[in-house]
Amino acid sequence: MPGRRVPAAPASPTSTRLAWPVALLYGSLRTIGLLPLPLLHGIGAAIGLVIWILHGRARRIAERNLMKVITQNGAKERHRIARASVVETGKAIAETAAIWGRSPERALALIRDVPGADIFDAARARGQGLILAAPHLGCWELLNFWAASRAPLSIVYRPPRQPSLEPLLIRARGRLPVEQIRASGAGVRALYRRLAAGGVVGILPDQRPKQGDGVMAPFFGVPALTMVLLSRLARSTGAAVVFAFCERLPRGAGFRLHVLEAPAGIDDENIEGACAALNRGVERCVELAFAQYQWTYKRFPDDAAVPCS
Repeated sequence: MPGRRVPAAPASPTSTRLAWPVALLYGSLRTIGLLPLPLLHGIGAAIGLVIWILHGRARRIAERNLMKVITQNGAKERHRIARASVVETGKAIAETAAIWGRSPERALALIRDVPGADIFDAARARGQGLILAAPHLGCWELLNFWAASRAPLSIVYRPPRQPSLEPLLIRARGRLPVEQIRASGAGVRALYRRLAAGGVVGILPDQRPKQGDGVMAPFFGVPALTMVLLSRLARSTGAAVVFAFCERLPRGAGFRLHVLEAPAGIDDENIEGACAALNRGVERCVELAFAQYQWTYKRFPDDAAVPCS
């Protein structure tokens, strides 16, 4: 296959040796991961309901985001979707044990079908590099496993606030040949090299950038601070871009992995236009599983305008 290479070692600044509390946490995840997925999703739904009832930060952010995005169907519909979103967030927390706690083969067996797999394969076959845009939607950890099972994969990550957890992330995500690159200046240069070599790079396109590292672009009609990195990588390297996410199926039945073509203009020279196209790509994914989007993530500035109804 064009551009195929042996991936480099994970680009971690720390040893993957785990401190004992983190090792205990990892062991617990692996044990819990042996539970059937329907049971894990049931536990996660219960966690989500508790978060909702306690009216914590996650619920407040979800309600604030959806108040800006949903203006046609009234408060009752917003309330229903916000509650469903918080419940899905609980499921996402619980299912991490099923992905990180099982072998990659057992985790990948949870994928029932992959509409659009040919889009990924065709983009990969071009041999000019491929950017996999994976929104905060459904189960993105399983998406990493799927992509890495088909091609050498490099992913961008932000170190957790607790440094002791970084080795856990590297170990859990590195059970297939996944090169993990810190979001930093050196990391960005590494991404250019990987794409120039024909590799596959995974990026969360809706990760809110630091102030000064993004531009405002519409997301469901609301101005949102949007990363410029993905569009600039695509324009500078000529790499193809596809969007993908793992939809959570009802009653713990597994996952449906969707691959979608990127909107035209995502590599436009005009960065505002390119970022608007980037957000359109995220929107197309979200529309397929609206409540499974991480509406608990602070996507908009507090003073973002609400679109006209």
